[in-house]
Amino acid sequence: MADTGGAASSAARPARRPRDVPRHVWARERRRSAGTGLAAPNTVYVQVVAAGSRDAGAAVYVFSEFNRYLFNCGEGTQRAMQEHKLKISHLDSIFLSRVAWANVGGLPGMILTLKAMGLQRCVFLGPPKLQNYLKAIRQFPGPLKRMDLAVQLHTEPEYKDETMTVHQIPLAGKPQAAESILPQSPGASTQGGNSPRGDAGPGSPRAAQPSLEEGKAKESPKKTGAEWKCLSRHPDLVMAFLCKIHPRKGKFLATKAQEMGLPVGTPAIFPIITALKNGESITFEGRELFPEELCAPGDPGPVFIVLECPHEGFVDAVCDNETFRRYQEGHPEHQVALIVHMTPEAVLRDSRYQQWLQRFGPGTQHLVLNENSSAVHNPRSYKIQTQLNLIHPEIFPLLSTYRGKEEEAVCSVPIVRGECLLKYHFRPQQEWQRDAVTVCDRDAFVSEALDLPGFQSRVKECKESLAAVPGNVGAYPEIVFLGTGSAIPMKIRNVSSTLVNTSSTHSLLLDCGEGTFGQLCRHYGEQIDQVLCNIAAVFVSHMHTDHHSGLLHILMERRRAFAALGQTFSPLFLIAPEQIMPWLNEYHSHCEEILRDIEMIPSQSLVKGCENIRPKAKGFVSSLLESYELDEFQTCEVQHCKNAFACAVVHKSGWKVVYSGDTMPCMALVRMGKNATLLIHEATLEDGMEKEAIEKTHSTTSQAIQTGMKMGAEFIMLNHFSQRYAKIPLFSEDFSEKVGIAFDHMRVRFSDFQTIPKLIPPLKALFADDIVEMEERKERRELRLLKETALILEKLSAGENKEAPCQKRKQVKNHEELPNKKLKSVN
Repeated sequence: MADTGGAASSAARPARRPRDVPRHVWARERRRSAGTGLAAPNTVYVQVVAAGSRDAGAAVYVFSEFNRYLFNCGEGTQRAMQEHKLKISHLDSIFLSRVAWANVGGLPGMILTLKAMGLQRCVFLGPPKLQNYLKAIRQFPGPLKRMDLAVQLHTEPEYKDETMTVHQIPLAGKPQAAESILPQSPGASTQGGNSPRGDAGPGSPRAAQPSLEEGKAKESPKKTGAEWKCLSRHPDLVMAFLCKIHPRKGKFLATKAQEMGLPVGTPAIFPIITALKNGESITFEGRELFPEELCAPGDPGPVFIVLECPHEGFVDAVCDNETFRRYQEGHPEHQVALIVHMTPEAVLRDSRYQQWLQRFGPGTQHLVLNENSSAVHNPRSYKIQTQLNLIHPEIFPLLSTYRGKEEEAVCSVPIVRGECLLKYHFRPQQEWQRDAVTVCDRDAFVSEALDLPGFQSRVKECKESLAAVPGNVGAYPEIVFLGTGSAIPMKIRNVSSTLVNTSSTHSLLLDCGEGTFGQLCRHYGEQIDQVLCNIAAVFVSHMHTDHHSGLLHILMERRRAFAALGQTFSPLFLIAPEQIMPWLNEYHSHCEEILRDIEMIPSQSLVKGCENIRPKAKGFVSSLLESYELDEFQTCEVQHCKNAFACAVVHKSGWKVVYSGDTMPCMALVRMGKNATLLIHEATLEDGMEKEAIEKTHSTTSQAIQTGMKMGAEFIMLNHFSQRYAKIPLFSEDFSEKVGIAFDHMRVRFSDFQTIPKLIPPLKALFADDIVEMEERKERRELRLLKETALILEKLSAGENKEAPCQKRKQVKNHEELPNKKLKSVN
């Protein structure tokens, strides 16, 4: 009997969550197995992640207690979500309105993060071209090749889960007139000057959308063969999403039921509650009871629409859509609570679009996300820069904001302009909520810094010591650090990118991680278009995502900048491992045309002594050296992943800048960088983590400094810090007057070399709490390592003690056997 009881109790005990399954996934599966898979949520809201501004694009996050969703995922989306604590690990599905880089540029980094968090599968909904894009990003090395990336197309049944049902609505647009290409919806590709055709919107393979091409044939019958080929590969298609939240049953009024004599608080009440909530009347003690007597009114389930209308060519498709019309007829069950419009001002001004808005009636709210937004999406970055600016205004300039140049449309219905973290609640009640909206209060940032112990006195001492330092010798070259972190974008440090301004008209990008364009926007503000036109070359050190996934955004925004300024377009030189080309070819062939924006110079061909350089690339190298007035642009292979390179840029005036990319200590780099004016070297990990540095093929702080000393560099700037050092890395004993720490948006000239080391005391005062926390963490780690070492030594010692008697017995036995062996050999 006892055994049976024990077995029964163990069977009733809930199964334990496997370690590799995220907690929220486990909870969802348990709800579904309990038969509550489609229970309606009590809390649902839409929240703006990116409000449409040029630096951030447009993205919205939908929350319920059961599920999380993301609509569009441009560059910087992950960074904003990390900063504002919107849980990436809980995302169930990502919806993409079209395959334009501004909508999908953040996906590679986002997918890698989801994979690292234990999510094995992610569902994507969007236009057919999304399949091509996900296939293309599998060209990246690493986990992207192994993750299950499922796409649900609009031709498949609607998407349904515990929170809502989503219908995909394909919208086929007309090609945009060339004279009206600027500006477009957030992140729309543009074309201009002598640039290749910009894909105004994504589309599908010919087999998936035959009717689109037939329609275009009627509209423009005089297309050439080449134009038809282009249209068949890139028909304009945008996906709108109509989302219906599951209805919620009315709440059972327990107090009223008790007053009416029902058995509240006993098991007998449960079938009564179930029947009443299902809308059934019941008979209790001869009396008929109706649901409306004992249940609050139910919620039929709000409807919301997420709609991108990139330009006027899509207005007819939106206005004539039959699905939308059904929700404009005034039926209560078809009342739309909210429409999220990712539309430029030109579309909002269009009379057809305005009439379409009016037809939804006064009960529908309208949220607009476009480039006229001046929302600040990364307030922590603005805060740090404002406080650093107090230490040295030239080296740490204040950040700027790009403001859209289109005149705001006057709409015939009330609209709400997007702001970062603005919420619209569907449940428990429909309302706007602004309490989380980001605010950038410069005065508060300054006050906080000035109140820190010792900060003001350290700044004063620093400025007094700088009075003796000689003034600026020359404005160029100027180095602007755009991303100084590693692996993933975080709130303080973005991933790898450094701008080298060699003159007032020429700039070179060293690596181009996700969000590089956004960083340029925030650094240069209204001058962004001229800065983009000045960038004539990009060096990509290796194929890890955090070093190159911002390249396509730079290409597209650069193309737009030439058109906006009326300048003749010229492609940029791309110096990169030749292994980047399969990815670029795949994206060009199936998503958006980009290859005519670049002139490829393989990094392998610039290694000293390399004779395997193609004539075309040789011509590009000559043009590169001439345009930048360089004597040499050299690369060398470094010790990181396969095909990882560093570079050295030697100017005709004599200066030499060396960039390490990612590497362990490397003699090839030392030789190439001999007598460098400036070495920019990665210092991913702190001293004491040499073992981890070897495992991850990176350098520690002291290893980076020693590399600079060996090559005789005049000055060393450390960057590419692990995100564990969010604000400032731990200082090494090897720090000297020749070493500086890079921060995002830091601006350095050669004349600042004497100044930078003098900034360390005020930096230590500004980040004192962070330094204490890191030192404590280091002490705990060292203590743990000591304990582990002691345990290992103890086990070894115990093993030796056990082995000693055995060895003695073996020796005695061998000694006894030895004469017998001799006898045998004699016989």
